[in-house]
Amino acid sequence: MKVTFLGTGTSQGVPVIACNCEVCLSPDKKDKRLRTSILIETADKTIVVDSGPDFRYQLLRENVKDLDAVLFTHEHKDHIAGLDDIRPFNYLLHKVIDVYATERVQTALKREFYYIFAETKYHGLPQINLHTVTNGQDFKIGESTITPFEVMHHLLPITGYRIGDFTYITDAKTISEESFSKIKGSKILVINALQKEPHISHFTLGEAIAFADKVGAATTYLTHISHNLGKHEDIEKELPNHIRLAYDGLQIEL
Repeated sequence: MKVTFLGTGTSQGVPVIACNCEVCLSPDKKDKRLRTSILIETADKTIVVDSGPDFRYQLLRENVKDLDAVLFTHEHKDHIAGLDDIRPFNYLLHKVIDVYATERVQTALKREFYYIFAETKYHGLPQINLHTVTNGQDFKIGESTITPFEVMHHLLPITGYRIGDFTYITDAKTISEESFSKIKGSKILVINALQKEPHISHFTLGEAIAFADKVGAATTYLTHISHNLGKHEDIEKELPNHIRLAYDGLQIEL
């Protein structure tokens, strides 16, 4: 399995519009962060987790030529806004894309993309098959078993996903012991780390490191990073060897 980080930034991305901080002005390409999303390529399927506002450019940048499924973590705009950009796969590949989301997230998709679900169809609409995710209940995409589990983004439930030895979590602030039992034993963990200062709905850098140590994965990658965290080069020097900052375009293989 190969995982590509399509984006590793928070909801505003990095650089932030009109910001003149040292991170936003950094010439380092690793400090240029689009909204958070990953591409997962298994032996038989191509999957993305979340399709944010930068989705079209992310797919073009990584030269993605196929797509089978989209998994959604939650309904915030920085995670769903690009769903319409699946249309080329519909019409060039003659494929209907499987979309997996909890019932609450499906309600948001039906509100934000009402035209996809309207009774009256017209040419050019995105074509999807909607599947209901129930946290704690495994499902399969091709040969891969997907384990969804719930974490909390302050008061909003978020779905994390585990595929084999790989676990992906974004927008987490608290994680129950029940969900931790689904994560434990992962060899590769991806977890959000917004900034160093306390935040009501996101792990701080310190909280993310503590959680990574609790999980004990061989390698943990930090994502959903804001400009407040600091420059990539500087933060990397502060991290223990088993924890790394992810960056846009990073690829890992399992």
